[in-house]
Amino acid sequence: MIFTGEQVACLCEVLLQSGRIDRLAGFLHTLPPPSLSSSPSPGELESVLKAKAAVAFNQGRFIDLYTLLEGFHFSPCSQPLMQQLWLRAHYIEAERQRGRPLGAVGKYRVRRKFPLPRTIWDGEETSYCFKEKSRSILREWYHHTPYPSTREKRELAAATGLTTTQVSNWFKNRRQRDRTTDVTGSNLSRSLSFLRQRLFSSRQPTSPTPLASTSTPLSPSTSSSLLNLPCKCDAVIYISCFCSSNCFVLLLLEFIFWCQKNKTLCNM
Repeated sequence: MIFTGEQVACLCEVLLQSGRIDRLAGFLHTLPPPSLSSSPSPGELESVLKAKAAVAFNQGRFIDLYTLLEGFHFSPCSQPLMQQLWLRAHYIEAERQRGRPLGAVGKYRVRRKFPLPRTIWDGEETSYCFKEKSRSILREWYHHTPYPSTREKRELAAATGLTTTQVSNWFKNRRQRDRTTDVTGSNLSRSLSFLRQRLFSSRQPTSPTPLASTSTPLSPSTSSSLLNLPCKCDAVIYISCFCSSNCFVLLLLEFIFWCQKNKTLCNM
């Protein structure tokens, strides 16, 4: 039986969507080689190439799969499936080489070593499988409403192209990270306060250290006020000139904590 190009594309799509890869492989084997007189349209050709890619993956012919994916620019609607085939094939090869399943870190290293070719990727960076545009929308919403309702989650899912579960998990993980940061900062603040008290209470004027003998002791209030200088770099330089070595380390830690708490960076 002779099929038209449109019929071939339709059959490839149906067999691929139904997961009948063995039937798909048999059907592709019966197709005659393409001729110049009857070249298929881009859409028909893409359907056949998608089918060939799925068959190559299913049969473990990964070299043929990579060659096919790198040799044709697939449309955006076909790219997610082609990306999945590319990554899964590289994961399988890496697992065979290492002799054990890949964890999250191992898969990340594989993705870094074998980035998606531009033929199956729109070039937009992704992080944890989320595109940066989607993450920007979620971050902006989080700043205003960290606890979105079910209806708002559905709206965000539609706007970002994610599922409602992915949106819910993103907000849950973000809230957890913020809570962890707050707890860590609180613990560091208490530790610095304790160290400051121990440092100034243990300083003995009668037996100063060599470095402290020529320096002027700073009170806790003075050291704290240095963090309010217009330029925090000047504060560190000032402390290093007039404090003992122990005091300098303590105040430098306090300065670093101040930067972390206020989410600022210094050009030192």
